Amino acid sequence: MNVALRESGSQSPLNGDCWGWQKKLESYLTCVMPGSNVAIVGMQRLSGGAIQENWLLDVHVVGGERAGKHRWVLRTDAESAVDVSMSRADEYAVLTTVHEAGVEVPAPFWLCTDLGVIGREFFVMQAVGGTAAGHRLVKDDALVPDRPALCRDLGRNLALLHAIKPPCQTLDFLPAPAADPAQALITQYLGFLDALPWSFPAIEWGLRWLQHNKPAPAETCLIHRDFRTGNYMVDQGRVSGILDWEFTAWGDWREDLGWLTARCWRFGKNENVAGGVGALRDVMAGYADVCPRTISDEELRYWQVMAHVRWAIIAVQQTERHLSGQQHSLELALTGRLVPELENNILQLMGERA
Repeated sequence: MNVALRESGSQSPLNGDCWGWQKKLESYLTCVMPGSNVAIVGMQRLSGGAIQENWLLDVHVVGGERAGKHRWVLRTDAESAVDVSMSRADEYAVLTTVHEAGVEVPAPFWLCTDLGVIGREFFVMQAVGGTAAGHRLVKDDALVPDRPALCRDLGRNLALLHAIKPPCQTLDFLPAPAADPAQALITQYLGFLDALPWSFPAIEWGLRWLQHNKPAPAETCLIHRDFRTGNYMVDQGRVSGILDWEFTAWGDWREDLGWLTARCWRFGKNENVAGGVGALRDVMAGYADVCPRTISDEELRYWQVMAHVRWAIIAVQQTERHLSGQQHSLELALTGRLVPELENNILQLMGERA
């Protein structure tokens, strides 16, 4: 398989610390592939946010079943952390489960919980080809020559994911599903706001609107919770791998559609409701190939409001981490500049008529 790299100017060659990683990783990989001798000939840090680090490994394997040249990705924790993000061991279990369910994800290979290797838990997976750069995918027809086909791919993958239902032995570490997922989120988000040193009336008003317009709960299933343009790879116009599973949980399938279609994830192509790349009807057509479901305009609007409220709260939390001195980071500070636009989106969505 090809390796999929997120495009970023932050890719960097090995520094001194990484050369230390290299030798230990070579020993580790040689150990998990009996009869092989492993050499890492290249290692680059890929883009991927402030929560986790992804490293592209160019690997030569001599001997054994995997003899040859490979490109793999090592995923581990970044120096910063978010409390609601799962561990790498749990994320590896999620990736394994959804891969077995037929969802298009990078094939997971090995999990290492031995901190003696690189000082952090990590797992190694297949790299997949293409790009995840949202600002390019929404505008460049050379990357996405058939937008309805790409949207159908997205819908099929979502339906395969949502076909996973509790109980599931491989995912027994996930919190038990809430009887009313929307209410559980509202309660959680109010708690997050209460812990902040400032008031955010527009976000609180959004939460009040969500409380008063709450739909009846849907059947619980596994949801991605960050399924959006920028978190899936596209190669030759089709989905080659869905990334970033660290927020996966049991929940309401409509939450994933609200997140995918939220204005804040359309990269300026607001006319293309499905993540800036195409039409929701094509997403739902692909979804129906696996599971015949529909979502009403009012249900979609509700979960879009929920999506903007959630992202706004994450933005103010990240800003507070910088301002409080917990973690000095320009990236975290700049995230706070998104809040006014997100608040405006919340107010506009609440003002729309059915």
